[in-house]
Amino acid sequence: MAHGGSDEWNAAIATAIAPLRDKVPVALALGMADPVTLQAGLDSLAARHVGRVALVRLFVSGASFRHQTDYLLGLRPDPPRDVARHAGGESHLAPLRHRLSIVTHADGIADFAAVARVLSERAGELSSDPSAEVVLVLAHGVGDDDENAALTQALERAVAPLRAEGYGRVHVETLREDWSGKREAAEARVRAFVEAEGAHRRVLVLPFRLFGFGPYAEVVAGLRYEEGGGLLPHPLMNAWIESTALRLFCDEGWPNPLGDCRAR
Repeated sequence: MAHGGSDEWNAAIATAIAPLRDKVPVALALGMADPVTLQAGLDSLAARHVGRVALVRLFVSGASFRHQTDYLLGLRPDPPRDVARHAGGESHLAPLRHRLSIVTHADGIADFAAVARVLSERAGELSSDPSAEVVLVLAHGVGDDDENAALTQALERAVAPLRAEGYGRVHVETLREDWSGKREAAEARVRAFVEAEGAHRRVLVLPFRLFGFGPYAEVVAGLRYEEGGGLLPHPLMNAWIESTALRLFCDEGWPNPLGDCRAR
């Protein structure tokens, strides 16, 4: 599962999962727990005589669309109170039709320890003098305050190695893009930060998103900053997808073609 976006964004996801296709049947469901794409993905796996599915969710926060996903897959009985807009409203949301055994995970990309190396490389691609530079790591964020606080803590852990690399300052923000009121406040903080720091230091803005700079260009439009790249493409992200699937197989005791569970 992944959010989905432009053709270029979707192609980056397809490229990241391509190595898995030589080892195990793979389906890709784009959208915010979209029942249409999820059903199509499950049907395509069932047609290949798959019986067990490790669902890898490529979201920054492990909480993103988790309730809706679990409900659609039959992993929990209660429908979500807030339905992602792809579903078209709670009255139309119903568990999907399948006979598959499915497992998924609670963690998100922000919890992946090696993502710190990806951020370090992205900053290094822009940096010329770390002591005279500020790094802003900017993520989408979530609506629930507690979940957003947990995500922010995960991001703070991810940037800890950057703080040891001599940058003048490393700062984390979540834009909370889809929540009116919260987004406006976050945008104001982000612009104030970039404007103040950019007056006397280079500001390196790293998007903590799978691919591209996204809507952040609009948020910091007219300010002085250097634009970083997203987490993809990067071999460590490819490895996270495969290792997450392996972990799910192993935790269930399922035989799998991805590796030896005893070697984990």
